[in-house]
Amino acid sequence: MKHISTAHLNFSVTVGSLLLVAVFCFSGSLFGQTTLTQTLRGVVLDIDNNQPLAGASVTLTGTDKGTITEADGSFRFTAIPIGRYSIQISSVGFETTVIPEVLLEAGKEKVLTISLKESPQQLAEAVVRTARPVSQSSIQSITIEQTLRYAATFFDPARLATSFPGVVAANDQANNLVIRGNSPTGTQWRLEGIEIVNPNHLSNAGTFSDRPTQSGGGTNILSAQLMERADFLTGAFPSQYGNVLGGVMDVHLRKGNDQKHEFTAQAGLIGIDLSAEGPISRKNKSSYLVNYRYSFTGLLAAMGVKFGGEDIRFQDLSFNLSFPTRKAGHFTVFGMGGVSSNVFKAERDTLLWEVEKDGFDIEFKNRMGAIGLTHQLKVGRNSSLRTVLAASALDTRREGYVLSKTSYNRFFIQLDAFKKTRYSFSTTLSHKLNAQWQLQEGLYLTYQEDSVNISNRGIARGGMKGLIIQPYINLTGRIAPRLTMQLGLHWLEYTYNQTNSLEPRASLRYTANKRTAFSLSYGLHSQLQLPQTYLALKNSATRDEVFPNVRLGFTKAQHFVAGYEQNLSLLSSLKVEVYYQSLYNVPVAKNPSIVSYRVIPAFSTLNLLEGFTDGELANTGTGRNYGIEVTYQQLLQNNFYALITGSLYNSRYKGQDGVDRNTRFNGNHTFSLAGGKEFHRRPNRTFGVNLRVLWLGGYRDSPIDLEASKSAAQTVYKATELYTIKLKDYFRPDLRIFWKRNKPNYTRTWSIDIQNVTSTKNEAFSYYDILQRKVVQQYQLGILPVVNYRVEF
Repeated sequence: MKHISTAHLNFSVTVGSLLLVAVFCFSGSLFGQTTLTQTLRGVVLDIDNNQPLAGASVTLTGTDKGTITEADGSFRFTAIPIGRYSIQISSVGFETTVIPEVLLEAGKEKVLTISLKESPQQLAEAVVRTARPVSQSSIQSITIEQTLRYAATFFDPARLATSFPGVVAANDQANNLVIRGNSPTGTQWRLEGIEIVNPNHLSNAGTFSDRPTQSGGGTNILSAQLMERADFLTGAFPSQYGNVLGGVMDVHLRKGNDQKHEFTAQAGLIGIDLSAEGPISRKNKSSYLVNYRYSFTGLLAAMGVKFGGEDIRFQDLSFNLSFPTRKAGHFTVFGMGGVSSNVFKAERDTLLWEVEKDGFDIEFKNRMGAIGLTHQLKVGRNSSLRTVLAASALDTRREGYVLSKTSYNRFFIQLDAFKKTRYSFSTTLSHKLNAQWQLQEGLYLTYQEDSVNISNRGIARGGMKGLIIQPYINLTGRIAPRLTMQLGLHWLEYTYNQTNSLEPRASLRYTANKRTAFSLSYGLHSQLQLPQTYLALKNSATRDEVFPNVRLGFTKAQHFVAGYEQNLSLLSSLKVEVYYQSLYNVPVAKNPSIVSYRVIPAFSTLNLLEGFTDGELANTGTGRNYGIEVTYQQLLQNNFYALITGSLYNSRYKGQDGVDRNTRFNGNHTFSLAGGKEFHRRPNRTFGVNLRVLWLGGYRDSPIDLEASKSAAQTVYKATELYTIKLKDYFRPDLRIFWKRNKPNYTRTWSIDIQNVTSTKNEAFSYYDILQRKVVQQYQLGILPVVNYRVEF
């Protein structure tokens, strides 16, 4: 478990205080503002066939500004005063759409892509942020502007997602997400609609054993500067989503400005972040968008500043290149890559050793990369074909060394090495049959290679190669003027061990009136096991390399979701969802008499995050997650916004012994309050205060057998009492304060984010410390201030 040193805290607070004082002193000397303007432009498309809509009306609500789209669907406003606007788009035969929270700043043009849905009968205005996948429930869209506004998200969409109901971070130090009681291993990351390897730096951050995870890390490698939106789904997924049980973070990239060059630079205690965008060819409307980041902690480490005894570094590069053509379709080339490291070097003085970790050297390295090509092509008047080719790879390595107490010589004792490579192809053919019905057929093919070497006591070792085949079909339409239906089928097959699954999906949405809607959704979903589960070595006296789990089937779940939505006004809404997830075919210990420090009768893969097993498993376990979620949202209006969410839930499982237990992630309740207020001093200056409060039920821990732990010189849990301890409730208030000033052709922003303002000591887990020879309670992060300066021009 990592911790923030007192020196680090004092340094951060001092720098933050000095910068804030400088900001207010500097702002007090500024006088004489002129009204600044900016360009707002974009394109309006038919969401069902991606065709441009000519003659659509685009209006800035509350003003006299309006225009009509051209033959190519484009529109343009010039000399619009900077500020926030809502944009209303309407066209005959289409649902009127209102896009709120559109921010115009002096530093950059605002370029939008807006999609309208054809409707035989206009029922009401729809409030949306951007186009999003067709789904009837359990979906949120995250924008880049939100990551810049919500407190202590550090520009990471996964950290922002913890403001949604039923979503909890596994630990303060990382963005692993527990969704509706599911392990973070049930979360899938997608880029441009295709599944990729774990796209996060420091994938071992915040884990109990300091080992890497498959779905999270300290921060996302893809900078939010490139993000158009992220679609976050939490259950009963449409048929285009497969190999997932808990949730999906589907990130879509924006195109760079195709008419002028623009730049963003920011620096703070997290690091430096530089981005550039602009036209490659104005004539062909091709563009580039590129971003580079380097961790400021790495710069400080180079100067001798340490963070909790750890040298933490990361850097990454990401890009998106856009090449539209007249007849051959639209091509994009995208990519991302990052390296990170975390090195803990023990003091060469035993008098300074206080806990077990102090006697070890631990070196962790993480490398990730992805590159891809997309192609969008119109096929006739009412069809479109989208194809994606991508490759992504992940390489993590953690080495542990114990130090001699006399000579301080290092002795290698532990290796955790994971490699994953994906070569992916996807193609989707969308047909607009008529105004009421749309048909979509698609195919995902992924050749996946996994390599695992967990050398501590020979737990898991080896490699796997196989093809993941996922065809799907989806039909969406209106069976009555106010009743929308979606039917789909998804097939999942893994050729490595010849496992497969046919998965039906269905949903209904009934619009009762202009303000009220009801929805029902169902889906059968499956997911592959973790590589270390397939490649576990059998725990035998001979230590022969026997792999008993390579034939394990998928873990499966049936999702049921019922929803109610009430639009209280054009920019505020209330949403309630009830869900039930029935999990089965879960790998559990095959022989209930097996008891070792890793395999116990109550073992279930539903509780794994970075963990592993060295025993034989069988697909005979079950689980269930059920609960109710409530969301109130006030989009930014009159300089104020609010998002208040809460949930009550239960997460249970049964192992081979048949006992019904709490899962490790059963916190029982979540509550989040996020909101903010902006104050405008003169037209071109904005001061903002943003607050976020998280109050969550504590996770489950297991009692430690002290005497057995002393004998084994490691943590040994009481095998029959797994997850019977409930940690104290988690409470964390976060604060973000910013000061923004627009000047001709550029915008600059000073901000300070303070995570855990009250420095509440939230429990993380307990372990047996071999140095102190007692059980030690570990806590999550205390107060963490991060100062940042950003300029756009």
